[in-house]
Amino acid sequence: MPLVNRSHDSSAVPRAGRRRSRLRRTAVVAALTVLTLPGLAAVPASAADRPSPSSTSSTSSAPGPSSTSDVPDVPVVPNQAVPLDDFYTPPTPLPDGADGEIVRWREEPRQLSARNYLVMYHSTNATGQDIPVTGRVLVPNTPWRGEGPRPIVSVASGTRGVGDTCAPSRWLDYERPFIEPMLLAGWAVVVTDYEGLGTPGGHTYVVGQSEGRTVIDIVRAATNLPATGLEAGGKVAFSGYSQGGGGAMWAGELQPEYAPELDLVGVAAGGVPADLTEVADGLDGKVGFGFLLFAAYGLDAAYPELDLGSYLNERGRETYEREKDACVEATLPHAFQNIGMFTSTNPLRSPQWQARLDENRLGANPPDVPIRLFHGTLDEIVAPGQARTLRDEYCAAGADVQWEWHLGEHVSTMVTGAPGVITFLDRRFRDRPFLGHC
Repeated sequence: MPLVNRSHDSSAVPRAGRRRSRLRRTAVVAALTVLTLPGLAAVPASAADRPSPSSTSSTSSAPGPSSTSDVPDVPVVPNQAVPLDDFYTPPTPLPDGADGEIVRWREEPRQLSARNYLVMYHSTNATGQDIPVTGRVLVPNTPWRGEGPRPIVSVASGTRGVGDTCAPSRWLDYERPFIEPMLLAGWAVVVTDYEGLGTPGGHTYVVGQSEGRTVIDIVRAATNLPATGLEAGGKVAFSGYSQGGGGAMWAGELQPEYAPELDLVGVAAGGVPADLTEVADGLDGKVGFGFLLFAAYGLDAAYPELDLGSYLNERGRETYEREKDACVEATLPHAFQNIGMFTSTNPLRSPQWQARLDENRLGANPPDVPIRLFHGTLDEIVAPGQARTLRDEYCAAGADVQWEWHLGEHVSTMVTGAPGVITFLDRRFRDRPFLGHC
């Protein structure tokens, strides 16, 4: 798709200006492309994008790739999950390994003109346990023309659902158009599946103490895998929207203590669920109630002592069994329902649940790097007020924050906020001046 009018004489425009203009145009076109995707639902990957169900992967401490020359030409059936393969089943017992150490990997057919690696790596969950996590590493053909090693953007995905079939690494999803301009800029992109998406166990949906670590550790994994050619010590940024906005911001808050060796230069996060209690209150009885169900499942998966089942009535238990492996489209039938329809007692009001919700509230440890936050004024899924509070807390603590309101609801703000994210990241990777709004 041509992005530049070839008849236009740009010789009089400074080179840096032409590059920034191309980045903005690419981001806008990529952002608008998302509008052609069907709603919020993920779309199955093409045969060239998906893993081969018949392929095998190395599980040794010095893992090697699997062959990708025999990837079958499997027809795409709309809205049908890609079959799971054994790559996502970790070895038993899980071998010891440091955070970010590779458990297994394989190279797959190229995506978006980038070398494409499926990885399983070590991370640490919300209760301090070593866990296997999967994800993708994309290394573009486009060279990095800035200083130092090729930068890495760890993209925290928005809501996919809570079932294994929803894992970001297994789907051609609605964030793909936003990743493309990053690759065209010469940046490597890594995308985690988070805890429990693809790998065994429940997905710890919106539990920042888990998500933040998985977002960080896939950067380590990418540089720990020699096949990628990515070097440790290069500039790193975290980026995400919605659930991914929370994951990116949690990675930013955890990084100084958890991964001080990373050269983190910025965090871009939109639609951030910073205060889960306030977000839950804004979903109960409203159009996005299905996301509240996912959040309850996620907290229960992260903290088994919360014992969600003990709070559920018969309808709640039936719904849990039906939706515990659901993807994002399953939220739609639950619009305008309320938590009292599914519980005998509201778990979110119990001291045990409140304590865990407080542990996963952003704002206590502002990242010491430039931050770009944006939110929709009409966001019907993630309450705008609590996002504004996060901005105010960061500013009061002396953080460098850019803040931008967008006139729109949740999905449209993801689209309109994308060009600003690309510009922000480009300036961070090139050490350009930062203008904060605090």
